[in-house]
Amino acid sequence: MTAVLEPVRRGPRFDRRRRTLWYVGVALAVVVGVVVAGGLAADPAQTTSLTDRNLGPSAQHWFGTDRLGRDMLARTLAGLRLSLVVGVTAAVVSAAIALVLACLAAVFGGVVDRAVGWLVDLFLALPHLVLLILLAFALGGGTDAVIVAVALTHWPTLTRVLRGRAREVMSSDYVAISRQQGHGRAWIARRHLAGHLTGHFLVGTVLLFPHAILHEAALSFLGLGVDPGEPSIGILLAESMRYLTAGAWWLAVLPGLCLLVVVKLVDTIGNNTRALLDPRSHHL
Repeated sequence: MTAVLEPVRRGPRFDRRRRTLWYVGVALAVVVGVVVAGGLAADPAQTTSLTDRNLGPSAQHWFGTDRLGRDMLARTLAGLRLSLVVGVTAAVVSAAIALVLACLAAVFGGVVDRAVGWLVDLFLALPHLVLLILLAFALGGGTDAVIVAVALTHWPTLTRVLRGRAREVMSSDYVAISRQQGHGRAWIARRHLAGHLTGHFLVGTVLLFPHAILHEAALSFLGLGVDPGEPSIGILLAESMRYLTAGAWWLAVLPGLCLLVVVKLVDTIGNNTRALLDPRSHHL
């Protein structure tokens, strides 16, 4: 009797994985496109044309122009690129701080673990935005000050997650066997902790990214962020406040919407990457 071969059915897990990969690919392509377009728009963003001041959106200027006749689309793209650069740098530094503290707490335990826990609770108890403003003000403002302020205020939550995961690894049987074989703390951290924390570290870094971008925009809006001569999104929004009553809505609405879209795309990358690495943590 000839066996009848039924077509292979793709289960829901395969469909979720393929859909997740598609989301991540599209979001990454858009973010990379914004970075490239922002670099190309750096010079047009600074080009003035006094005959084209405060023009509304049109076929020639899709996002309109500002008080000096500068094209707002070019300034928005350049501002998004600057925000992405600041956000990436701050998120990576903050995630690195979280990883180091979590590893120290798990490997050494005792006093070190309690000290790390106390630092995490202290920073989480402080008003986040107030601490961010105070740090940026104390550092004198500017791009470097924003990066340092954001990096020093965004590590506690990720530290708590990594610390919990590191504790699970250090209490496992294979770590106990490694200790019995005479392996030191550095060897255990390199061989056991590093591999188990890499995925959480990468996802945590991506998820810190949207917060870093939004807080950079907030500091720039308050005048404590990047150099006012740079077309940051926060600076664009701050400059637009003087012209909203005159009906120049495009100066604030369009850059603000673009910032929200980019933040949502980055958040989508982080959430879907977490779903790929740990399907139990997220249901699509």
